[in-house]
Amino acid sequence: MPREIELFGFFMPTLLPMFLLAFGLQWLLDSVLGRLGFYAHVWHPSLFRFSLFVCLFGAMGLFLY
Repeated sequence: MPREIELFGFFMPTLLPMFLLAFGLQWLLDSVLGRLGFYAHVWHPSLFRFSLFVCLFGAMGLFLY
């Protein structure tokens, strides 16, 4: 895994774009699941949202490695 990515002369950690992508995907999935009424069947919606983000970010990190 490359440690840094250069973007327009700015070095950033490799996981930063993955973090932002996972955040965007989680936001999209959260809005879709909210409109479908999925959160009415979930015991703790905020915990589910956080775990969804962690799973997405972890999967992307493993895919990168």
